Amino acid sequence: MKQQCTNRQVKEQVCRRFFKQIAEAFDYLHAKGIAHRDIKLDNILIEEKTNMIKIIDFGFAAFCTNGQKLRIFCGTPSYMAPELVRKHEYDGRQVDMWALGVLLYALLAGTFPFKGANETELYGRIQRGIVKYPEMMSKDAKGIINKLLEIDSRRRYKASDLMRENWI
Repeated sequence: MKQQCTNRQVKEQVCRRFFKQIAEAFDYLHAKGIAHRDIKLDNILIEEKTNMIKIIDFGFAAFCTNGQKLRIFCGTPSYMAPELVRKHEYDGRQVDMWALGVLLYALLAGTFPFKGANETELYGRIQRGIVKYPEMMSKDAKGIINKLLEIDSRRRYKASDLMRENWI
């Protein structure tokens, strides 16, 4: 993947191919009522020969029925959704969708959308949800990330919404 990356950024054309596979996987998982709850770059593997994506580490995964709220605080701080850092009950699938927004931003920008000197500062920035985009990121990619990094989990994209995006 060396030629497909510049510094820590993945070229958008390559990112689209990989992210499509990730989106399809989460569309499937969420349709089956499964929330991963620890989506991060470390848990997405690329099979070298086939360039196929493999999602690993289902240690925090949970089954979710429609309307069921979860209470367990888990995941990786930079990828946590606002409702999770507030320690509110949450829909595990919508927490996954937020994390997919962070993942997509990190792939395209080579950095995280929210940063802080400590967890308190990081969590404050996540709760405000203000994202600054690099100029080189396409309008379509920014639009998808905005819909994934929606603070209100009821308005945040679902996996099925993501699959209808032309960029995907």
